[in-house]
Amino acid sequence: MSQLYELKVLIEEKIKANHLDAAEIKGQIGLKSGRLLAFINANTPDDPAVVAKLRQAIKDVLKVSA
Repeated sequence: MSQLYELKVLIEEKIKANHLDAAEIKGQIGLKSGRLLAFINANTPDDPAVVAKLRQAIKDVLKVSA
């Protein structure tokens, strides 16, 4: 399983646990990271630059460390 997919799962868990608007949060993270979460699956190859951007977007939007 790729790091990108693990981060996507983390995002979905945080959204569910905090009863957040999934479309809004995923949209904000997608805009900040430059990557649409809908296109990330378990077989998506990791790109260190994309992983770093996604981690920063999670930190900025969800206020959690990823």
